[in-house]
Amino acid sequence: MTQQPRYASNPPTNTLAVVSLVSAILSWFVFPLLGAVVAVVTGHMARRDIRNSYGLQSGDGLAVAGLIIGYLNLILSCLSVLFALLIIGGVIGLGSCAILSDSVGLNPANIVIPPIPAGG
Repeated sequence: MTQQPRYASNPPTNTLAVVSLVSAILSWFVFPLLGAVVAVVTGHMARRDIRNSYGLQSGDGLAVAGLIIGYLNLILSCLSVLFALLIIGGVIGLGSCAILSDSVGLNPANIVIPPIPAGG
């Protein structure tokens, strides 16, 4: 009687790793901030579960990809919000300068610049 050869089956993929990657990809198109936060949280949870399963689960690469994409989206979102705040602050600052100079009567047509004496 001959024995059948054993084939090693791949361990099942961790569900949280798949959720992390899918939500990270969706964070770029559908849910920018919420998807990135979900990707980061589930990515860390998936890596912990995979590490504690001692080879019974796979998907660490999916979790790492979800983490990288999620963190990248969070960083770019924060930078874009800061940039927008700088633009808005600059517009408000310029507007308030214009209002203040107008209320003081500083009109560029009325300003006389004295000549610089020669021979210094």
